[in-house]
Amino acid sequence: MSAVAQIADALPYLRRYARALTGSQSSGDAYVRSTLEAALADRALLDEVTRGRVSLYTVFTRIWSASAIEIERDHDAGTTHESAAQDRLSHITPASRQALLLTTLEDFSVKDTAAILDRSPAEINELLAEAIAQIESESAATVLIIEDEPLIAMQLEDLVTDLGHTVVGTAATRSRAEALFAELRPALVLADIQLADGSSGIDAVDQMLKLSDVPVIFITAYPEKLLTGDRPEPTYLITKPFQEATVRAAISQVLFFGSSQPLPSARKRD
Repeated sequence: MSAVAQIADALPYLRRYARALTGSQSSGDAYVRSTLEAALADRALLDEVTRGRVSLYTVFTRIWSASAIEIERDHDAGTTHESAAQDRLSHITPASRQALLLTTLEDFSVKDTAAILDRSPAEINELLAEAIAQIESESAATVLIIEDEPLIAMQLEDLVTDLGHTVVGTAATRSRAEALFAELRPALVLADIQLADGSSGIDAVDQMLKLSDVPVIFITAYPEKLLTGDRPEPTYLITKPFQEATVRAAISQVLFFGSSQPLPSARKRD
C-alpha cells in the first residue's frame, strides 16, 4: 500500500480524534492539516507517519503539543455545547484527555498510548484515573436511545443506568425518536444511523437539533457515512461492535463538556 493510501485510510479517524480533543471540527482539522503539511515537507517525518497508526498519532501529538493554532468556532454547527466544550477544556489536563480519548475512542492499548504520548504505561494509568475522576463528577442526565436492535438497546440502557443516568425512552424508527424527543427533551441522545423501517438516525438527529442544542453520540456500524468531510461531523462517533468502556467514557465526556446548563428531568417511559 502506498504512503498516500495508508494515510488516507487512517485520516477519518485521526480527524475524529482531533475534533474530540479540541471540541471543534475546524480546530481539529487545522491540527491534522498541520501534521500532514509537516510530513509532506520532511521525508523522514513522512516515513514515520506511514509506519502505522501509532506512528501517525505520535507525530500528530508532537504537532499538537508544539503548535498554538487558534481555535475557530464551528459556524456551520452553531452549537452552544461546542463552545461550552472549549470553555471547559481548562478543567481537565490535556494529557489526561489525550490518554482517555486514545484508549477509548481510538481503542489504543495502554502500551501504545504510552508510546504516542511519550510516557510510561504507569503514567498513562494515572492520567486515565485522573480523567475519569473529573468527568464522573457530573450530574445525572436524561438519555434517549435510538437503536433498532433490541439486544443492543438493552445493553446501552444498562450502561446508561449503571452510570447513574436515566433512560427516558428508546426508539427504533425516526418518527418514534422525533416524537419522544419533542415530548421529553432529553439531555443526551445515543443514535444509530440505520433504523428498523429503513429511516435514518442522521435525519432524526438533524430534526432534533432544530428544536434543541442536544449533544449526540452516534453508535453505528457505518462510521464512514458520517466521516465524509461534507458536513459538520460528530465529535463522538463510536463504531460497532463497541466496547462498553468506550461508550461509558463517551457519555461521561459529552456530558462534562457538552452543557453548561442544568440538565432537564423527565419521567421514565414504558
